[in-house]
Amino acid sequence: MSRVGKSPVMIPKGTTAQVRNGSVAVKGPKGEMSVPVPPDITVSIEAEKISMARASDLDDVKARHGLAQRLIQNAVRGVSQGFSRELEIVGIGYRAAKQGDKLVLTIGYTKPVEILIPKGVEVIIESPTKVVLKGADRHQLGQLAADVRAVRPPEVYQGKGIRYMGEHVRKKAGKPAAASTQETTPSPPANPSASQSFQAGEPVGAPQGPGGLTIGSGDDDVK
Repeated sequence: MSRVGKSPVMIPKGTTAQVRNGSVAVKGPKGEMSVPVPPDITVSIEAEKISMARASDLDDVKARHGLAQRLIQNAVRGVSQGFSRELEIVGIGYRAAKQGDKLVLTIGYTKPVEILIPKGVEVIIESPTKVVLKGADRHQLGQLAADVRAVRPPEVYQGKGIRYMGEHVRKKAGKPAAASTQETTPSPPANPSASQSFQAGEPVGAPQGPGGLTIGSGDDDVK
């Protein structure tokens, strides 16, 4: 048998379960639920536990065997203890509020985003940046939490957005800061000894002799 499917589901005190019309109906302090059972899975209830058996050992039947066990286990836990999911809002000016049967998210868009709260789910606003969802149906609760997070998932540079409480957001390094502009100074000549100094009245380009004397040029040449 499947290692998951062969595990019986214990029925806690204050919770009842019965098989009817191809499904398992459970009822407890948090509400009541009905879980459909695949036709090739047989469910029996005895001694405050729910057991399941499959009709064959085909791979798809084995998969449905384990799935049925998990769905029934979640339903029993949901109606007896309930499930909860917490969401955290990160960002300046980001906040959540509850208005009637709607969850209103002010999350950086031009208009607030409104999400209809389904029946069977309780929404608690513990603070403007913390939202708690409670309910008996784990699938319904998880879907609503995913829909709320999808309004603005956490972005990867600053982490702003909506995240599950305790979720680790991997951040990317931002672009490097632009290099500061530095004053440029003229570079000295490559060969300082080759530089020439000129005085007023001297022809440009006239050759110089030892001691800076100008060698004859033009009319002053020695004949």
